[in-house]
Amino acid sequence: MTSAQDTGHSSTRSEDSKKVLEAFEALGTDEKLALFYYVYKKMGDSITPAAPTAANPELAPRLLGEFYELSDDDQLAVMRAIVNREDTDLSRAYGALTVNNQLAVWYAWAIGMGDTVVDLPEGYEATQAINDALSQIEGLEFEGQISMLREFVTNMGYSDVKPIATQDETGKTASL
Repeated sequence: MTSAQDTGHSSTRSEDSKKVLEAFEALGTDEKLALFYYVYKKMGDSITPAAPTAANPELAPRLLGEFYELSDDDQLAVMRAIVNREDTDLSRAYGALTVNNQLAVWYAWAIGMGDTVVDLPEGYEATQAINDALSQIEGLEFEGQISMLREFVTNMGYSDVKPIATQDETGKTASL
């Protein structure tokens, strides 16, 4: 079993970005979902799903179509499975998407919250950990914010596709 997270991370990440990622990874499942809600609510239109020409929502019909027909409880279960990298049909569908389409899924879900997508429970109060993570994200430059969102979403969902071993890992050079 592998997850999208097993694909590795860039070693060129800034210290601030590393701290944000650590704060995000330390959150519980529902806290991560709430953080996404607050990120999209606070940062609104400045955070788009990705470069509009790079995302292709038609490639995610189950997540941007069938998903909306599910009950609130079932929608929440799907979101949790994706965040937890569980091996489910919809988590696999998500894991098979490009990062731009993964961003598009979360963006569409954030826009639909409270309407066609399950909302935060009434009276929900963000934890200090969520508020801290949100503050750290807001403290990044715009490009850093988008990079962090890309990192978050690509480390979710299930995929059994294995990353290609690097030369450092195998000790072998490519041959022609």
